[in-house]
Amino acid sequence: MPAQAQHGEGEQAQQQAGHQEEGHGDAKKKELNIGEVIFEHVLDGHEFHFFGKSLPLPVILYSPQKGFTSFMSSAFHHGEHEHEGYMILTNHNIEKMGLDPKKFKPETIVAVKDGVIDPSVTVYDLSLTRNVIQMILALTLFVVIMLRIAKRYKQGTGVTSAPKGSQSLLEPVITFVRDEVAKPNLGHKQEKYLPYLLTVFFFILINNLFGLIPGSANVTGNIAFTVVLGVISFIVIMFSSNGHYWGHIFNPPGVPLGVKFILVPVEFLSVFIKPFALIIRLFANMVAGHIIIICLVSLIFIAGQLNTTAGWAASPFSIGFTVFIYMIEVLVAFLQAFIFTMLTAVFIGQAFEGEHHHDEAHAAHH
Repeated sequence: MPAQAQHGEGEQAQQQAGHQEEGHGDAKKKELNIGEVIFEHVLDGHEFHFFGKSLPLPVILYSPQKGFTSFMSSAFHHGEHEHEGYMILTNHNIEKMGLDPKKFKPETIVAVKDGVIDPSVTVYDLSLTRNVIQMILALTLFVVIMLRIAKRYKQGTGVTSAPKGSQSLLEPVITFVRDEVAKPNLGHKQEKYLPYLLTVFFFILINNLFGLIPGSANVTGNIAFTVVLGVISFIVIMFSSNGHYWGHIFNPPGVPLGVKFILVPVEFLSVFIKPFALIIRLFANMVAGHIIIICLVSLIFIAGQLNTTAGWAASPFSIGFTVFIYMIEVLVAFLQAFIFTMLTAVFIGQAFEGEHHHDEAHAAHH
């Protein structure tokens, strides 16, 4: 009997130790990883997160070896399960599988075989990610609003009478872009480029504002988004250029020959640096604001992990600063849309600057 009792007590102690280890493991899992939270919000993903709940999005994959396949991202169970021979990488399974974090990034979908990445299978991810979905929603809302306003103008509202509703809200903005951006930089060609400038301004603005909704995607903080806008602006600038513009680049007037060997490469590089500056400026500013907001909110949970009282004490300061930065971000949303549009107009104006001055001199002569 004593031996049996000792044996029973030994098993009970082992069970308690096991429960304690599981408890410690759960505690470690529940520890807040600020880096993961920041990158989960800033980077693109295959699901939306609203107040602790996930909204799965469609996954569309093509592989030359397997063909097309589609399913909902919930089939991956947050990276814990494989589905149809595919797995989505997360910080957890990247570490678990011993993969190189520099080579394999979270939210990447790879082909697997027996729990190991299959390098013989090429995967092209054509999924409707949260950046794509949100951009479509923002663009749809933008088009609906503009068509509604255009219909009112056709009916005479805002022409023979004062503008109403959304007209009175957007008309001053459109007038501002025309008078303060297009006219000073584009002169007599303002009407030709005004539709593009207005489209760029409102497209960036509405995506900036959508990105401030809790749980939404940071579309304008995605480098792919800003690269496409920068490339389009670059194409418009190049098609607007003339011989005078290229002459000033490859043969700057009034510059000594020795200096030209230094100045010409710099001027030529500036052709590509201008759109690159547009890309980086918008991307960096929108990412920085979101990171600051997340860090300020996370201070509550960081302090709470140290001490519950410290967490409650940090809450008013954290919330106060978060609201302040959030208001600043609303201003930045408008400001970055304006800056991108303004610089685009400046660069386009520089591309046909010689032609513009020639026309002005010709008009002054007459």
